[in-house]
Amino acid sequence: MTESRLSLKAQLKLYQLVSPSLPVGGFTYSQGLEWAIEKGWVSDSASLGEWLESLLFASQAGLEIPVLLRVYHALSDGDYSLAGFWCDFLVASRETRELRYEEQQRGIAYARLLPGLGLPLSEPEHELVSRTQVAAFALAMQRWNLPVEDALNAYLWCWLENAVMTGIKLIPLGQTDGQNLLMKLATRIPDALDMARQIEDFTIGSFAPSQVMASCRHENQYTRLYRS
Repeated sequence: MTESRLSLKAQLKLYQLVSPSLPVGGFTYSQGLEWAIEKGWVSDSASLGEWLESLLFASQAGLEIPVLLRVYHALSDGDYSLAGFWCDFLVASRETRELRYEEQQRGIAYARLLPGLGLPLSEPEHELVSRTQVAAFALAMQRWNLPVEDALNAYLWCWLENAVMTGIKLIPLGQTDGQNLLMKLATRIPDALDMARQIEDFTIGSFAPSQVMASCRHENQYTRLYRS
């Protein structure tokens, strides 16, 4: 999708949707990274890059983006039942309590926020968005006519930026090192999207055992900055 096909109005909507200042709490979760850093699994820019690149393909491209695409197409067809199936599938695929809680709490935050951004929700739409943040993003894509390619690139960029910022704060990394890492990881986004598009329904899933173990342990971590 070329930049010329994305109107200025659509660009501004998309920038707002993935802004770190959007009050949905994305910056308050580490998705297990806080525990991994405390235990030394992630200790510098190189190990953070390996951790995040692994998750980009094993979790984002294997689970989250394929589900997002299916929810988007279901909403475009007005099939709320199918969209609900994929929302439930995503929540059920979150292997730890804190990962499920993040998914649902961010969805609830979007359900409160979107009407204030000029995107009123019908009763079935409100119910879907309240279950998962992915439904909120898919609905915004559909209602604001955001080009799919641009929206997916922005979605993964937002996830990467939040994760890198977590590393900058906790390792800690210098701001320049963090930005260089973000730029390097962003070059893998097209490959991740190519992988996500080819995944069939029966192969959708996440395989990130290190993140799952770290997230489980983070739920009981004594001192932490990020929510569980």
